[in-house]
Amino acid sequence: MSDTLPDTLPDPLDELDGDEPAIQLLPLDAWHRARGGRMVPFAGYEMPVQYEGIMAEHLWTRESAGLFDVSHMGQVGLTGDGIDAAAVAAALEKVLPGDVAGLAPTRIRYSLLLNDEGGILDDLMVTTLPEEGAHPFGAASLYVVVNGATKYDDLAYLLDVLPDDVTLNLMEDQALLAVQGPKAVAAVARLVPGVEALVFMTAGAFAWNGHALWISRSGYTGEDGVEISIPAEAAAAFADAICAEPEVKPIGLGARDSLRLEAGLPLYGHDLDPETTPVMADLGFALSKRRREAADFAGAARILAERTDGPAVKRVGLSVAGRQPVREGASVVDADGAVIGRVTSGGFAPSVGAPIAMAYVPAALAEAGTPLLLVQRGKIHEAVVAPLPFVPHRYVRAGGK
Repeated sequence: MSDTLPDTLPDPLDELDGDEPAIQLLPLDAWHRARGGRMVPFAGYEMPVQYEGIMAEHLWTRESAGLFDVSHMGQVGLTGDGIDAAAVAAALEKVLPGDVAGLAPTRIRYSLLLNDEGGILDDLMVTTLPEEGAHPFGAASLYVVVNGATKYDDLAYLLDVLPDDVTLNLMEDQALLAVQGPKAVAAVARLVPGVEALVFMTAGAFAWNGHALWISRSGYTGEDGVEISIPAEAAAAFADAICAEPEVKPIGLGARDSLRLEAGLPLYGHDLDPETTPVMADLGFALSKRRREAADFAGAARILAERTDGPAVKRVGLSVAGRQPVREGASVVDADGAVIGRVTSGGFAPSVGAPIAMAYVPAALAEAGTPLLLVQRGKIHEAVVAPLPFVPHRYVRAGGK
């Protein structure tokens, strides 16, 4: 497993839209190569899939701390031109079901970019910024992080639906580094004192060697940790400094994928797509109460009806019998062999010691403990619906919980 590209890793983008740049290099491209990173094309960038091996990197992150380069993600600042921050938040809420207007400064909210039918165009993080001058993003009042593979489509969509008095700034001069694992925050705090005061889904402005940082206590591995927005020209020096801490090693895209799968976290373009609603995806927590009551976001009628009546299909976790992983694209079938669902992510889970998967199945079969059959390359695999996540999240929340 450590010597091959993991089947759990999504296929790289083979063709990019004509308006998008060709394959790009991360600010840390030379840094990754110098450390033995195996580079592969993904989301329009050359990215490190592994260094010493996916299994070892996965387990190191669970036990200690790993540095992930996620600079391919889109970091976007939203600024009002002649309108206040509240008006900017209200404009964004038209296509998000989350409560952005009620989000206090430095607080982060996971949300979903929706089309008019309630389908998911992307999942993203929104942070309300403090007053201008108290953060490194100029006059922006909102900081949004979107997926790398969708960032240009997201921007085009937002430019189309947001009013002209909201300006979008894709901050391509910023790198984004994630340090994840139970020892991550302690390691970062030696370089950036005060970061340990953050709790899950909060953020703040910090400085390191004269460079302005924006650090959030968040990530997509299920582990505690932080994500650091840093000027691209300072990224290599910071990566050197954090990897000099004994707890931290560079970790590639392969382990990031297996970590998020164990954490039961969906990946856009695989577990989420424009045909999938938040209710189908079991992301009902992203539908804020105030927004549900107002029913004024894109696709609200369909989404709220599904919330009341139940969706036709639902995302579930699967524990797979045996040792052979079942990959994305495998079919879920009934006893007669009729296809009733699809696997969207799957692989061997290093922390679990067994193969796991996520799939969409009829809602009537979504209860934990329900046995299912999976077909991959003509071979039948037994599976059972399992609660998500497969590995408990270890976020540090307010009050120490």
